[in-house]
Amino acid sequence: MNSIASASNYKGVLYAMVTAFLWGFLPIFLKVALKDIDPISIVWFRFSFAFLVLFIYYLITDRKQLNIIKRPPLLLIIAAIGLGVNYIGFLKGLNYTSPSNAQIIIQSGPIMLALAGVLFFKEKLNLKQMVGFGIAGIGLFLFYRTQLQTFIHDTDAFNLGFFWVELAAVTWVLYAVLQKKLVQQHPAQVLNMVLYGIPALIYTPMADFSAFQGLDFKTWAIVIFLGVNTLVAYGSIALAFKYTEAYKVSIIVTLNPIITLITMSILTYLQVSWIQPESMTLYSLIGAVLVIGGAVTAVFFSKAKKEKALAVQKEVSK
Repeated sequence: MNSIASASNYKGVLYAMVTAFLWGFLPIFLKVALKDIDPISIVWFRFSFAFLVLFIYYLITDRKQLNIIKRPPLLLIIAAIGLGVNYIGFLKGLNYTSPSNAQIIIQSGPIMLALAGVLFFKEKLNLKQMVGFGIAGIGLFLFYRTQLQTFIHDTDAFNLGFFWVELAAVTWVLYAVLQKKLVQQHPAQVLNMVLYGIPALIYTPMADFSAFQGLDFKTWAIVIFLGVNTLVAYGSIALAFKYTEAYKVSIIVTLNPIITLITMSILTYLQVSWIQPESMTLYSLIGAVLVIGGAVTAVFFSKAKKEKALAVQKEVSK
């Protein structure tokens, strides 16, 4: 039995790592795609691609699951709108700042989600979690102030980028809180199908379809990767919750900015021409470490009831 549990745990960790890597590389590919395609059109493609794959899958394997499209729950509609704003907010923020900056700023999302657990799910906040929140808050302030100084000639753009990414973080928390409630009543991938479909429908009138005409092979490959990223990352995290504890998944996924920071440092060192190099001071890096460390601390020392976590995992695995 122990070997089976161990194998299951490894599977969960592996799936969580897949999500972390995909989300770690995501802002870099988004930044490159923004050179040729506007933010709304990119978001429309990502949602449409992911929705169509899941729709076709259930059309072939289990058509009764498509009934949720006819009358989706109100909370699911609100969650979908929240996720739609999250995608466009993060992408617009990337327009004004760098991938690493966006990844550090967006870490306020997991922190706010933990606080939402206290407010909406009556989870108890312990001292170690409060220390984690404090560390992350200090780190975010230090990171913001230091990076703002590096953008001395374009502080308005940096502040606008900060605003959009923070909006993305807030709306992601709205989506996550509602998803946590909905997953107790519906299979996770069925919910994802609707969560992708509603924003795709909303953004269709605003998408510039002509932007996709004349794209070269490299850009098309990037755009398709962005669609696959949406589908695989959210699918992997659902499987991760199935095979291992929720707190382990949260910790692994929260570390995804490290992947972005390392990758961007390598690209800056190589002086590649296809993405703008990043500039980070020692204080910026200290702030980034504090943000990530504080977020991980807050997640790790969460003491929500184990039975509730297991119940959520069981529903996610359906």
